[in-house]
Amino acid sequence: MRFQKILLSGALAALALLAGSSARAASGDTPTSAEQYRLRLYHLHTGQHIDVVYRVGDHYLPDGVAQLDQFLRDHRTGDEKDYDVKEFDLLHDLMARLGHPNGEIDIVCGYRTPWSNNWLREHGHGVALHSQHMEAKAIDIRIPGVPTAQVRDAALAMQRGGVGYYASSDFVHVDVGRVRRW
Repeated sequence: MRFQKILLSGALAALALLAGSSARAASGDTPTSAEQYRLRLYHLHTGQHIDVVYRVGDHYLPDGVAQLDQFLRDHRTGDEKDYDVKEFDLLHDLMARLGHPNGEIDIVCGYRTPWSNNWLREHGHGVALHSQHMEAKAIDIRIPGVPTAQVRDAALAMQRGGVGYYASSDFVHVDVGRVRRW
């Protein structure tokens, strides 16, 4: 009798587990139905386009992240640096906030080596001495069809890092450093 109760309890527990995993699968909590994080970028200096899924759910895809790192390399030297993935999430969420989740972002500047940063400083481009670009935590962008002032306002509202507005050059700087604006 005791053995039958143990068997019955085990069978009921197994059924409960199966029912729970079926309910999770039906509700979309499985990894196969997790949200895909995609970026579509166009680099103004290299003429390259990229359309890449870099994250699925909470899992960053190493190949997708590596493609973005290569795409955002210093276009003057060809050097690459591993980007802070929070920067990619910031771009993804900014596009969603602007109502253009599948839109393409024009890249004005991604990663900069210290050499490139110094060259820009020496040639009067108003570049910070300790730029977040050198840390692979900043990108200068335009979004075709969206006024840069609107991009600036949306980025500021997100409160996820620095936002610089360059109206005369028609781009916005977004980084994942401390929250600040200029």
